[in-house]
Amino acid sequence: MTQIAKHNSQLNAICTLDEDNARTRARLADEALARGENWGALHGVPITIKDIFETAGLRTTAGYIPLKYYVPQQDATAVARLRAAGAVIMGKTNMAELAADYQSTNSLFPRVNNPWHLDYTPGGSSGGSAAAVAAGLSPLDLGNDFGGSVRQPAHFCGIYGLKPTDRRISTAGQIPEVPGMPLSIRQMMTVGCFARSIEDIRLCFSLIAGADLRRPDVPPVPLDRPSGKPLQHLKIAWSAEWAEVPVASEIRAAMESIVQTLSDAGVQTERWLPKDFDLSKILNLYGRISRLSRWEVLSSAPLS
Repeated sequence: MTQIAKHNSQLNAICTLDEDNARTRARLADEALARGENWGALHGVPITIKDIFETAGLRTTAGYIPLKYYVPQQDATAVARLRAAGAVIMGKTNMAELAADYQSTNSLFPRVNNPWHLDYTPGGSSGGSAAAVAAGLSPLDLGNDFGGSVRQPAHFCGIYGLKPTDRRISTAGQIPEVPGMPLSIRQMMTVGCFARSIEDIRLCFSLIAGADLRRPDVPPVPLDRPSGKPLQHLKIAWSAEWAEVPVASEIRAAMESIVQTLSDAGVQTERWLPKDFDLSKILNLYGRISRLSRWEVLSSAPLS
């Protein structure tokens, strides 16, 4: 909390702080340990949650004015699983409005700033998540990714982020879709996480992945560890850039260096892009979905 009090006013990474409840929960965690109780892998660990996930009893806005006073009665599935592992939720992290921008600005809260340079963006839509973890306000944050909302902010803020395989983690309780409205996004929308180490990412993923009765399309696939097969048996496809998104020369050089290192180690690498792949169509589709979600909120009864 000291780090949050010192830096959050400049970063605007945390938009809703639940300090009293977090301190109470932390105290209970200490008392439980003193009794020899263990709540789980995250016993007493303070974390934050992107403001796109429903949190029971704690405001969830998705950075959107019609949801300004929305307080869910139930946790999103991924949030519930982190709580069940013993995590202490300190608050919600700021984001792009309805997760629909590559910066983290909205009409409810001040813009999120990059902790490495306050005049720069931390990326989006999970800018608050990445900024909070990078600045040490939180060791772990739950985010989501459709078109880069975990990967881009993690890169901009110099931390680790994971966009898992589609349907490995339940999206139940995530906005969009807006509360009470039919599902409109069925593909590519994933739940991911931010941390300052690969080990923490791996732990978080193991806790939140798996089948969920609220999302029957999430299969009960076991989380097997890699088999340790020889590198010569691995095949990796890679691409330097898309035509619509030019890549900086430094990034291209780093990618080519990694590919060369893998190739030298015996991995089979191939530079590849799907035939007739048109990124602009995907981005346009995402824009239409976001506008539809806004229309659904405006056409529904006010949430309170």
